[in-house]
Amino acid sequence: MKKTFVYFVMSTLLAAMFIFAAPTSSEAQSAYYRKKVYRNGRVTWVRVRKPSYYRRHRNRINMAIGTGAGAVIGGLIGGKKGALIGAGSGLAGSALYTYKLNPKKRKYRKVRRY
Repeated sequence: MKKTFVYFVMSTLLAAMFIFAAPTSSEAQSAYYRKKVYRNGRVTWVRVRKPSYYRRHRNRINMAIGTGAGAVIGGLIGGKKGALIGAGSGLAGSALYTYKLNPKKRKYRKVRRY
């Protein structure tokens, strides 16, 4: 009974590994384009390489860093309650910085061609 159970668990884990080992990336089929406006008003889309991880997820990363820093500082000053208050104020400060003081300047559009 014990050997059968162990065999069943191991075969299930092995089968689950094949799901994650299969190639699921479709990165080669997508392209990134940036809008380019000429002086005469003509608009074209120029193909650019994929932006870096930070450029693609800049808003999320900045919000997470601000929240974490606020929670750490608040936790050092006031314990659990201070960590909660610090996280809230860090989130507010990082949102202000990310969306109002230093917003994204470039917009990328992903185009999938099948």
